[in-house]
Amino acid sequence: MSRQTTIKLPALDLSAARAHVPLKSRARSGSIVKVEEVGDRSVDEVLDRSAYANINADWVNAKGAWLIHVVLIILGKIIVDTVPGMTQQISWTLVNLMYLALSYLMFHWVTGIPFENDLHGGAYDDLTLWEQIDDGAQYTPAKKWLFCVPVALFLASTHYTNYNPWLFAVNLSALIFVLIPKLPQLHRQRVRFMTDGASGMATPLTPSFPNSGRSTPTLEKPGPDHITEAHFR
Repeated sequence: MSRQTTIKLPALDLSAARAHVPLKSRARSGSIVKVEEVGDRSVDEVLDRSAYANINADWVNAKGAWLIHVVLIILGKIIVDTVPGMTQQISWTLVNLMYLALSYLMFHWVTGIPFENDLHGGAYDDLTLWEQIDDGAQYTPAKKWLFCVPVALFLASTHYTNYNPWLFAVNLSALIFVLIPKLPQLHRQRVRFMTDGASGMATPLTPSFPNSGRSTPTLEKPGPDHITEAHFR
């Protein structure tokens, strides 16, 4: 008659594994659109900016700096009107689009300063000209003027194009595209498309437990040399 053998397994302590073993994770793929802040707000960067005057941005508050925008618009209008067969509707639309394109390129596209960059320790390398004006302060007279000029030119273009719906849509779209980077909410913010880096979030995986050092006992069969009379009872 065979004898039943009871095998007692060691207890598995899961609390220790949760306390000492972190969850494994893998980085998620990059996002299609990502908004991130640029520039460092540390004390060292503030000191680098205040060490010398930023002549790259101080000119907007100089005498005649505001008037130059009006002069350039009038000069551009005169040059465009010299093209044979040019109509007033197309002329005002081209002047508006050219001014907005140059304004966006100058104030919101190019970053850093073109000269004497070493004096500021590279503190302006990631900042546009608009973000450098008045040390980044908002609602200053210079920024209010630079905000109102495109709006005034848009209104003039809309009036002289006889409120043509197609030209109005083109001028309005260009105006919105230029005014959005001027908003205080987008100060030092960058919109990145199709970024390759990790999105910062991690997808959790199944936790792994460490080896307890003990193995499951097995029923060992006695060898021929260890068979006794008790095995036949």
